Amino acid sequence: MARRVFFSFHFDNDFWRTQQVRNMGILEGQSLCTPNAWEEVKRKGKASIEQWIADNMHGKSCVVVLVGSQTASRPWVQHEIVKAWNDKRGVVGIHVNKLLDRNSQTSVAGTNPFEGITFNSGTKLSDVVQLITPTGNDSKTVYASISNGIEKWIEDAIAIRGRN
Repeated sequence: MARRVFFSFHFDNDFWRTQQVRNMGILEGQSLCTPNAWEEVKRKGKASIEQWIADNMHGKSCVVVLVGSQTASRPWVQHEIVKAWNDKRGVVGIHVNKLLDRNSQTSVAGTNPFEGITFNSGTKLSDVVQLITPTGNDSKTVYASISNGIEKWIEDAIAIRGRN
C-alpha cells in the first residue's frame, strides 16, 4: 500500500517539478492546488492558509519537501516542516532542481530547508532529517533516481521520526 504523503514546495518555482514526482504513481499524495485555487486560499489570509495546510496534512505519515532553488526561504514551507515534525510525521527533503520545469529548464540546487530550524536543545533539524540529492546528471536520470528511491527515503524518514 502506498504511503500517504504531504508535498511541501515553493509553489511558483517548483509546481511543475512537483507534478512530475506526484505523477510517478508511487505515493498517495494530497491533491495539488491549481494556481488559481492556491491564489484563492492565499487571498483569504494567514488563517486560511494554516487551515488548508492542516486539512491537507491530516492523515499523512510523512511530509516530502521537494527542494528547489528557493524552497528554504519560503515561510509556508518552514511552517509545514515545523508542523509535520511537531505532529510526529516523518520529514524528508529531496532536491528537485535537476528536474525540468515548464520551460524545460533546470535550476540551481537550493539550500537545506532544515538548516534554519533548531530544537530547544540547540540541535538543528538538518542534523536529524535527510536531504536527498538524487543521482544523475540530467532530468531523466534524476527522475529515475527519485522514482526508484522515494519509497525507501520516506520509510527512513518515518523511522527517523520514530526515534526522535
